[in-house]
Amino acid sequence: MTEHRSGFAAFVGRPNAGKSTLMNALVGDKVAIMSSRPQTTRRAIRGIVHRDDAQLVIVDTPGLHRPRTLLGERLNDLVRETLFEVDVIGFCLPADEKIGPGDKWIARELAEAKAPVVAIVTKVDKVPRERVAEHLLAVSELAEWAEIVPVSSVTDIQMDVLTDVLVRHLPEGPPLYPGGEITDEPEDVRIAELIREAALEGVRDELPHSIAVVIEEIVEPDSEDARRDVLEIRAHVFVERESQKGIIIGKGGSRLKEVGATARQGIEHLLGRRVFLDLHVKVAKDWQRDPKQLGRLGF
Repeated sequence: MTEHRSGFAAFVGRPNAGKSTLMNALVGDKVAIMSSRPQTTRRAIRGIVHRDDAQLVIVDTPGLHRPRTLLGERLNDLVRETLFEVDVIGFCLPADEKIGPGDKWIARELAEAKAPVVAIVTKVDKVPRERVAEHLLAVSELAEWAEIVPVSSVTDIQMDVLTDVLVRHLPEGPPLYPGGEITDEPEDVRIAELIREAALEGVRDELPHSIAVVIEEIVEPDSEDARRDVLEIRAHVFVERESQKGIIIGKGGSRLKEVGATARQGIEHLLGRRVFLDLHVKVAKDWQRDPKQLGRLGF
């Protein structure tokens, strides 16, 4: 009888190293939101890869960084806790950026981990082969790794190889989740994340860290009126200052309408039904530094 493996692999790396894109590609569906903005991921998100011989549960973590706020400290603590709960760690290092102080700092952090660490060189499609070779050499000199795997989630380079490598480090065991399930993220959290993803696009550099989204209410339509078979979702988009509120809303509400339209498309794809999205922007002053407000916003 063929052995079956199951377990957890954490993806770590500095902000914007391609962790979320990589997880989504391996899972084959969008589980984590993506943005060019650093620190887009704010929680440990699980994506599930199903194979006949294995079930690989990928944990996408926030980017490890030198924190400037209480939120940053809590996100780093979340990553460190995750590292001690998984069977294998994938350290993502983008091929289009030189190894920097942040990567070296993370490598030192990973030296404390008990699980084997696979160095994953991401975004190899973005640079010439010579650059990839140079980067692989630099990665090999950074620390001792269980293995080094260059990949591209965009052009599907070595994605199957990466899955095989991660699965090799899992213990034998039955599936941990039902077949067909791609994440254990609650639906309201996924909806909130899609709204935040839409809000992140096109905003100024200082604003992304200040945006948080909370779902206030999800209202099922009146079953007696089939013509109004639309799910109503009411959500609050929180920022830290009054000036930021104006940026999110835009002139005459134009920016908020764009955010709502983009988010609604993603939510309707997720839920497979029509949605009415009611967004309100509110100010929670300096919430990233306030323990009480962080708690209310789910951190």
